[in-house]
Amino acid sequence: MTNTADVHPEIAAIGPLIPAFIFTREGLSEVRVQQDVGFAAMAPPLSDDVERVDHLVSSDPRVVVRVHRPKNLAAPAACLYSIHGGGYIIGSYSMDDAKFDHLCVKFGCVGVSVEYRLSPETAYPGPLDDCYMGLAWTFANAADLGIDPARIGITGVSAGGGLAAGLGLLARDRGEYAIAFQLLECPMIDDRQISVSSQYDDLLIWSKASNTFGWQCYLGDLYDTNEIPMYAAAARAKDLAGLPETLVITGGADGFRDEDIEYARRLGASGVPTDLCVIAGAPHGAQMFAGTTPERRWSRAVDEWLTPRLTSKTG
Repeated sequence: MTNTADVHPEIAAIGPLIPAFIFTREGLSEVRVQQDVGFAAMAPPLSDDVERVDHLVSSDPRVVVRVHRPKNLAAPAACLYSIHGGGYIIGSYSMDDAKFDHLCVKFGCVGVSVEYRLSPETAYPGPLDDCYMGLAWTFANAADLGIDPARIGITGVSAGGGLAAGLGLLARDRGEYAIAFQLLECPMIDDRQISVSSQYDDLLIWSKASNTFGWQCYLGDLYDTNEIPMYAAAARAKDLAGLPETLVITGGADGFRDEDIEYARRLGASGVPTDLCVIAGAPHGAQMFAGTTPERRWSRAVDEWLTPRLTSKTG
């Protein structure tokens, strides 16, 4: 059995150019700055077709959401509530700007991105609480934003996918808000790191060591205990029944591959309408490798799944 990830040749050729971040608590602030600069440099220019407005949800703790609305919105529209990635330790809601520049125009929908507090400064449940507050704000303000409250879905990438999965469980159990669907992109959902893919030695973007560090920061004193709730690590959930229809999409060369496939399998076995898409050769963060075959396949799969859920019914 190989202990290496089978990365698509188009991405493997770029691999040596990707900086390998080494995460430590002492150096985390510097990595965050480097990451912000890197993402800003990679981000495509935004169009004038989407209006972006920040709203303060809470001042203590400080929670902000950015609302993306296409000009000439045909209300009431579907809404995608998005949680950015970054291993629970880095990232910003600005990472969603380019995504909603595309989705809002293509589907005539509203996008809402939440800026949650990062770990280790804020460990679980703080970041998830922030995401729940942002979701509650979205439902409360749906009419003013031109959103159909019956068509609000949640999504997240990587740690954002983990938070989205936890948010789906939390919303189900609290029974306050009915989420229409969830899109989980390469979600980070299992702190135990017990799968074959989680042990690969040559993972791009997010290594075994980075994964361990991210979970240690997010879980804090709960890490490596038997007290970790399912809302913190969705793979630990015993009962997945009653969750909204779901797409789980992951990469064949992603360390999260196996935990994501298993979560999708269990969702389906629990009666949740579930689609699973595994993109061969795609490493973690395949969406960043614009123009490569795995990235194009990923984008097509996501857009196809979102089409009936986000397309304006009045357009």
